[in-house]
Formats: sequence, structure tokens, C-alpha cells
Amino acid sequence: MPVARLYVSMPSGPAAPLLFVSIIIPTFNEGSHIGRLLAHLRAINGADAAVELVVADGGSLDDTAAEAAAHGARVVQCPRRGRAAQLNHGAARATGQILYFLHADSLPPATLLPDLRAAVATGAVAGCYRLRFDEPHWFLAANAWFTRFNFNGIRYGDQSLFVRREVFERAGGYREQLQLLEDQEIVGRLRQHGPFRVLPGYIVTSARKYRRNGIYRLQAVFALLTGLFWLGVPQARLVQLYQRLVRG
Repeated sequence: MPVARLYVSMPSGPAAPLLFVSIIIPTFNEGSHIGRLLAHLRAINGADAAVELVVADGGSLDDTAAEAAAHGARVVQCPRRGRAAQLNHGAARATGQILYFLHADSLPPATLLPDLRAAVATGAVAGCYRLRFDEPHWFLAANAWFTRFNFNGIRYGDQSLFVRREVFERAGGYREQLQLLEDQEIVGRLRQHGPFRVLPGYIVTSARKYRRNGIYRLQAVFALLTGLFWLGVPQARLVQLYQRLVRG
């Protein structure tokens, strides 16, 4: 599909093209969230034509696909369900020089596009935002505070992820055999190709799972699963534990 390119005049030298950004959102039954997110993205992107919205749907049974299309996103139906597989499928069909992977229940800041372009222009090959929750609980605020530090143990998908397309492809994309912690795993490989940057802005994510499962209990479960992942426990066992311990 042909895409538009915007050009901006720099203070010195010829006009330079804006880096085209593909925002890729994996979904499964996100009808209650996807419209709000896409409306937010349209509002903060403004008249910037060098951006596309790609919803990689895993066969939703609700109105996710229709809601996404109504808000101007390009919906691609994925042959496999699972976040890693859906993200790879969406990336393969995206056209951007910068790929930006985003959860359906997370809202990036209004400075999203200039943040991503500036980070890449100054040498970052990949990165993410700091995190805030939509729940004013002291423990979640303290938990989110640590996301400003640049190490893998606190990198999760709700912080979103940007990456230069050629680096994503060179790194091999997401590992589709991973059903949990695929976000932490890919960050380690992306770092091998250049600087990973934690942006100074904040992305606001839903605390719905914490509200449903209990804040302290769910954080303990996540800590357990992350520790077992880095100890090499097989994915099948991690998925069993997740399904047993996490509601919804």
C-alpha cells in the first residue's frame, strides 16, 4: 500500500524526510479499549501523515476489528494467536522505518512521534517509555518508578517498544515460541545491535489485572514468573503457572 512521506526543512542543508512510524497493536477481544487508544493516537498524531496504525488481531470474538477499522486503523488478521506471533505478523505488513509496539490498554504521551524520531536520529536502535499506572496506589507508583532504570529485568510490554525496522529484522523479531516474557527476551537481543534508550516521558497503562487479582498478589506472581524464566524453566510450565495463578 503506498504511503505518504512528509518533508521538513532543516535550518541548514536540504529538506530531510521524516522517519515513517508504524504503530503496531496486538489485540484479542479488546473491543472495550481499542477505540479509546486509537482515538488518543489520532489526537496526538495530528496531521502527521508519516505514521500508520496497524492492529494485529488474533481472531477476536468481540467487535475489536470493527472498532479498530472505524477509527482508521489497518486491521490485519493473524494466522496464529499469541502476542509474539501477532507482533511479528503486524511488523511484516507494516511499512515504517520505525516500528512501535504498543498494548491496547496503554496510552503513550502526546510527544510520541517526535520522541521516537529524535531517539533514533541520535543513535538509539530501540527503546521504551517509563511507566505509570492508571491506579493511584502507592505500591504501583513505587513499582513504576523503577522503570526509569535501563536494565532488562524491568522491561515489560506495557512500557511499549520502539525499534528501527532493520534492527528488528536483523535481530530476528520476537521469538514466537515464547508465550510469556517475550518482551524481556527481545530487549536483550536488540541491545546487541546498538544503544537501547529509556525515554524520559511516561506511558500510562491499565492496572486492570492488578485490580482483578490484588496488587500485592499479582506483583508476587509476576516476580515469580520472571525469576523462573531467567532460570530457564520451560515455557509450558510458566504458562501453566500463569493460567493457574492469574485471573483474566
